[in-house]
Amino acid sequence: MKRQIIEINQEKCIGCGLCANACHQGAIQVINGKAKLTSDSYCDGLGMCLPACPVDAIKLTEKETVEFDKSRKGYAINQKTPSGGCPGSVSKVLKSNSGCECQGSGTKEINTIDSQLKQWPVQLKLASPSADFWDNADILIAADCCAYSYSNFHMDFMKNKITVIGCPKLDDNQYYIDKLTEIFKTKNINSITVTRMSVPCCSGLVRAVKEAILNSKTKASYNEFIISTDGNVI
Repeated sequence: MKRQIIEINQEKCIGCGLCANACHQGAIQVINGKAKLTSDSYCDGLGMCLPACPVDAIKLTEKETVEFDKSRKGYAINQKTPSGGCPGSVSKVLKSNSGCECQGSGTKEINTIDSQLKQWPVQLKLASPSADFWDNADILIAADCCAYSYSNFHMDFMKNKITVIGCPKLDDNQYYIDKLTEIFKTKNINSITVTRMSVPCCSGLVRAVKEAILNSKTKASYNEFIISTDGNVI
């Protein structure tokens, strides 16, 4: 089968082990001073180890390989967490009413009192197109500055929606188009809402979503909102 997994550049790798700590499937080990992917079947393809690497030695690549071993999803729960960190990549409901429950780096359902975030990861470039949370979903695709500018963003925009964020100025818009096209084609999406900032560079997010809608021929309803830099809906 063809799917996304990580690839580690051995020349760049400095053997710090931060990626191994970030991978809660136990897919990465430091061997002879270099980080190694121990098995393709252990890698879920979400790429949560990428931001942990200080030298940018890890990337996601799509290739023909074996299926992800789903039994690895619970690996972190039964292991001693390295460096005193909090276990992360687990498919489960997270109820974080109090205390330190900072599970963070996997596809999972979230149920909190104040936050309206329903899934993880929230970054569009990290969210897997095959994740179950897309099924029959109302999707919010937000420029990542929106939540900082609009004070009631969770209740007015995120409530009852699957939320993903991105920056069309800093990220690869073609990657957005390709990923969103795949999601819209393969999942039954109920509605698509886009929030962008009023600054010109943010229009790229709208173009990416609309192109993906055209490419996929989805019939999901579409809504778009523009937020000013002083935090108002225009």
